[in-house]
Amino acid sequence: MSLERRTEPVVKKSAPRRQAALRGPAQHVNGGDDARNVVNSLAKGLRVLEAFSADRPELTLTEVAGAAKLDPGTAFRMLNTLVMLGYIARIPESKRFRLTLKVTDLGFHAIARADLREVARPILRSLVGEVNEAASLGVLDGADILYVERVRAGLTRIGVDIRIGTTIPAFWSTIGEAMLAFLPPDEIARVLSIKPRPGNFPHKPMNKDEIMRNLRHVRETGYSLRDSYFGSGLRVLAVPVLDFDNYPLAALSVAVPQIQMSVKEFKARALDAVQRAAKDLARAVQASGTSTATA
Repeated sequence: MSLERRTEPVVKKSAPRRQAALRGPAQHVNGGDDARNVVNSLAKGLRVLEAFSADRPELTLTEVAGAAKLDPGTAFRMLNTLVMLGYIARIPESKRFRLTLKVTDLGFHAIARADLREVARPILRSLVGEVNEAASLGVLDGADILYVERVRAGLTRIGVDIRIGTTIPAFWSTIGEAMLAFLPPDEIARVLSIKPRPGNFPHKPMNKDEIMRNLRHVRETGYSLRDSYFGSGLRVLAVPVLDFDNYPLAALSVAVPQIQMSVKEFKARALDAVQRAAKDLARAVQASGTSTATA
């Protein structure tokens, strides 16, 4: 009787492990979802970094493992590697870890050579959508606000033809109010003493006392919110982009039709997002080495 040698098929078990390594935020890589193109250890290391946040700046090994969906042994090795490379630090006399400033270098290097418009464009896009019809970035140019970037939610005109390069007297603009309010008093006086560029502006007589009253209110609240003086039917909210010394580098604004929502609803739905965007842009401008965004 002859004996036949039977060979069982070899089952590769690495693919599920590769797929498991992708669970979490760090899963989108070039090459699609093909597990053969994935480096498991890199994906796991990124998940360890992503476990930390503003709400969780310090974590224990167990907390990192849970947030990154890793077993404790793998989390321990990842943490040790990242500590060695300088991206994570051990907190003395505790069993906790935190991110180091070296992590921010990764993002800063990406924007260090980008100009203001390049940095601002994706931030403005993030503000336009369900709530806001348009978002703009302006800088102070003499007595005027110069619009350097603008994004709209589609091709429909929303009442006023503001384009990149448009200038408006600063004291008539919400962007201008947001910037002027945070200037030193002597600079406010200098700007208001300059004659604005000629143009078709609203018939809105304003004396210095009224302008200064508006600016004090903006300084106290941190934003400018009112209906446009241009009779365009728009309601506009503007927030300054401030540097470390609270000096205005630029200002962001968003706009909606007045008939779409009340002032109270507009503030509730838009203010937090615009303030976050202004802070993001301020960090990006400073990282790029631009000390001022005025023209």
